[in-house]
Amino acid sequence: MTTKTKRVFIPGCSLPSYNPEAVKKTLEYLQEKLPGTGAILKCCGKPTKALGQVDKFKKRYAEFQQEVDRVGAEEIIVACQSCFLTMSEYSPNQKVTSLWELFPQIGLPKGAVGIGKNSDIVFAVHDSCSTRNKSSIHDGIRWIIKELGYKIEEPPHTREKTRCCGFGGMVVPANPDLALRVMKRRTDEIESDYIVAYCAACRESMVKGGKKSVHILDLLFDGPWDSRSKFPEVPNSPITSWANRYKSKKNINKVLK
Repeated sequence: MTTKTKRVFIPGCSLPSYNPEAVKKTLEYLQEKLPGTGAILKCCGKPTKALGQVDKFKKRYAEFQQEVDRVGAEEIIVACQSCFLTMSEYSPNQKVTSLWELFPQIGLPKGAVGIGKNSDIVFAVHDSCSTRNKSSIHDGIRWIIKELGYKIEEPPHTREKTRCCGFGGMVVPANPDLALRVMKRRTDEIESDYIVAYCAACRESMVKGGKKSVHILDLLFDGPWDSRSKFPEVPNSPITSWANRYKSKKNINKVLK
């Protein structure tokens, strides 16, 4: 975006690669509740840091920070947990707010409240391990699901005791066999066949582990979901993910015009 704004929404990398419509609808709703909200679709560089490429990370984050400063943003709203931690550490001049903390403050779209009250599904909640110590995010996620009307259950390892989904630390490209074992360890301990995550990479891991899984924004902007619903699968190729990211960029540009 090129216009000045005090607040920007950063959807991250995995969410735009998974669901461009959810990115669009989230931005539209934020603009409705918080007029003037902008958006930036740019990687914060966290994957390079995870790989130990510190110099590359510093360069990429500096480019990201330059974009944030250029639009004059005082607050960053993030949907990604890795973005939340990274930006909280490296953007000291901005207030960093998780989208999942924000929804309880601004409320849900009227059409979403109670949409899942008649669903026959009990969703297990998978908490992202990167923010395992951020109880306000855990509380916000459960508030959203409760407002939507869906029933939930807590896995054996939940909130601050959650287990990694198998996607963290760039282990998938580095050691795919180990990643799959971690994914299966997580899903095998969860009783429900249905899992809701609030990270698109976590959602994909749950599917690879043999479960039916949605991102919480799927619950918020689509549905109602029940046992007859067609649940999203894993992207059939990296090209699909990049095409979705391109669609997300186009959607953001349309909303900001």
